[in-house]
Amino acid sequence: MTDSHKKKFFVLDTNVLMHDSTSLFRFEEHDLFVPMVVLEELDSLKKGTSESARTARQVSRLLDELTADKDHAQIEKGITLPTHLTKRTDGGRHGQPASGRLYFQTRPTEASLPGILPGNKPDNAILLSALSLQAQHPARRVILVSKDINLRIKATIVGVHTEDYHNDQVLEDADLLPTGYAELPETFWESHGEQMESWQDERGRACYRVHGPSVKDLYVNQFLYLPDDERDRGLELVVDKLDADSATLRVIRDFRAAKSPVWGIHAKNREQNFALNLLLDPEIDFVTILGTAGTGKTLLTLAAGLAQVLDEPRYREIIMTRVTVPLGEDIGFLPGTEEEKMTPWMGALMDNLEVLTQNGHAGDWERAATNDLLSKRIKIRSLNFMRGRTFLNRFIILDEAQNLTAKQMKTLVTRCGPGSKIVCLGNLSQIDTPYLSETTSGLTYVVDRFRGWQHGGHVTLARGERSRLAAHASDIL
Repeated sequence: MTDSHKKKFFVLDTNVLMHDSTSLFRFEEHDLFVPMVVLEELDSLKKGTSESARTARQVSRLLDELTADKDHAQIEKGITLPTHLTKRTDGGRHGQPASGRLYFQTRPTEASLPGILPGNKPDNAILLSALSLQAQHPARRVILVSKDINLRIKATIVGVHTEDYHNDQVLEDADLLPTGYAELPETFWESHGEQMESWQDERGRACYRVHGPSVKDLYVNQFLYLPDDERDRGLELVVDKLDADSATLRVIRDFRAAKSPVWGIHAKNREQNFALNLLLDPEIDFVTILGTAGTGKTLLTLAAGLAQVLDEPRYREIIMTRVTVPLGEDIGFLPGTEEEKMTPWMGALMDNLEVLTQNGHAGDWERAATNDLLSKRIKIRSLNFMRGRTFLNRFIILDEAQNLTAKQMKTLVTRCGPGSKIVCLGNLSQIDTPYLSETTSGLTYVVDRFRGWQHGGHVTLARGERSRLAAHASDIL
């Protein structure tokens, strides 16, 4: 079999180009085919100021650059992807740079399935293009790549091999994501204590430098703990620094103790204590917290933000935002300012503020004064207006971050200026954005990419603390 027969032909759906505008350079040595109907759909999507319109224009500009100065004969033979555009921006994690050719549909489709694919829907036109390509190249394997599951079903029915677009998949399985903590073996001190050094840092907390076989598996800002025994709570540490053959471990603060509340809130379990240590550490600029409903993600983050805005103060104000993807039918136009439009989406903020400010001994005047103070220090912002902004000395809370793509997440995280801290909260089992999954979510992307960074940390909350009903529902439903 010749090299040309070994190469595959990938037919690209519009949603693949919209999902990743650089997907043309993600298929290594294989050839690509873009049907004419895909160009038509890009043309209809390019108008407006939305993120999808911006992406459509970006793809169109890229295709225009590839076809510039090419005549019809050159396009018929396929366009070689230029080297300066095939340089990878992801560290080469998904294979070699593109070396195949890009083909466009230049003649009417020869295949037809009358009655089976009725009408003139764009999806059916893409299927006919794939069938026609199969007929023209019987020795080559033709694969339709689409994020649309219904199109993939139809393609399988009519005999076209189809695949999802996997290049943006961060992990093979979301279960491979780090939790941010690990249990130490009971023999840890025996196996690592021979050359151990210990001292107290400037805050009076015990530190240890250990050598041994387990050091190579650790990463910076990972939490470690020894199991609880019958007498007291087990030791809890964080990896402060890693060297070639040693690790510096530091004892963390215990926010479960009655004398260590955070705006009246105590950690109710080990994972919540880990999260509060990250949220209150001034050296940590980026925090990600995963957890199912009721694990306390928003409550802990808001309490830590208020403590650092009003009590210390370390930040000027709290900025809270989230993706406005509705769970049910869209309620339509919302009148008012940016903050008023976002208020219906911020029910979690209001519910948690009520918990943090409740005081049975406070009168109406005190409650009104507290709410007025908080309204001036907590700002609600829309993601739609984040591009180009820079936030200085702000505590930024990004709720429902699982609904963001990797590109959107990058846009938001790069808004942080000096002195700011961003906290991304989410539940990977509740993704509402079309074409996103647990392995392609922007939240999964940043958890994986920021792992081991000196100024970033991650914790997965495991136990629900909202109520026994909520915890039971999360387990069985």
